[in-house]
Amino acid sequence: MDFGLRGKVALVAGSSRGLGRAVANELAHEGCALVLCSRDEGEVTAAAHDISSGIGGDVLPVQANLTDPDDVTRLLRTAQDRFGRIDVMVTNTGGPPAGRFDTHSPDVWREAVAQNLESVLNLVRGVLPQMKQRQWGRIINITSIAVKQPVDGLILSNSIRAAVTGFARTLANEVAADGVTVNNVMPGYTRTERLVHLAEHKAEADDIEIKDAYETWEREIPMGRLGEPEELAALVAFLASQRASYITGTSIPVDGGWIRALV
Repeated sequence: MDFGLRGKVALVAGSSRGLGRAVANELAHEGCALVLCSRDEGEVTAAAHDISSGIGGDVLPVQANLTDPDDVTRLLRTAQDRFGRIDVMVTNTGGPPAGRFDTHSPDVWREAVAQNLESVLNLVRGVLPQMKQRQWGRIINITSIAVKQPVDGLILSNSIRAAVTGFARTLANEVAADGVTVNNVMPGYTRTERLVHLAEHKAEADDIEIKDAYETWEREIPMGRLGEPEELAALVAFLASQRASYITGTSIPVDGGWIRALV
C-alpha cells in the first residue's frame, strides 16, 4: 500500500528512543524527511545517524527541551530553515511520574503539565498556520490508554493526557475544512523504557517482584503479551498518510484489547 508520504516532512517529538524512535523509523521507511528531537543531544544525533545510514533519507536531529517554549520555537525554526515546512507533526513526550495524588507536589504537577500538555500546544501552534495555508497537514498525538480507562497510580497521566485529548478533539473540528487532520494514538502496555519504570513502581507499591508486575499486565491483556513499539508506529504512519484523509478527531488504542469499553 502506498501511503503517499514520500517527500513529506515529519517532525517526531521525543524520537531518540522508545515509541518516538519507532515512529521515526516507520516514517523513514515511507519516504518522509525527518526532524528528530530529544533533550539528549548525543542520543538524538545517534538516532538520526542510524536512521539515515540504515533506512535512508534526510534526517535532521535537534536537541530541544519541549517544556521550554523558547526551545520549541528554536526547534521549529530550525526545521523550517532546513525543509521549508512540516507536513506531519507527531507529538510525543515521556510520561509523568507514577504515584497517588498525595505524593505529588504542586511543582510536580506544573512540570507534568508543561511536559505533557503545554509542549503539545506549543508544537501545534507552531505548525498549524502553514498546514492550513497549504490545505494539508497531519497532527498525531501519542497519549495513553489512561485517557479511556484510568490506570491506578497514574493520576498525572490520567489527568493531563485527557486534557490533550479534549484539545485535539476540539481542534479537529476547527481545522477539518482546511485539510488538516488531528488524531490521537493511545499506547497500551508497550515494551519501552517507560514500562520498565512503571514496573519498578508497581513492584515497590505492591511488594512483588518486577517480573510479577509484567505478568500481571499480561494477564489483563486479552492477547496475553506486551505490545511492541513497531505495532504502534504502523498506525501512526497510516494516520499520517494520504489514505487516512477522512479520519480525524479519533483516539485509537493500540493495547492488545486491554480497554474494555464498547466505544
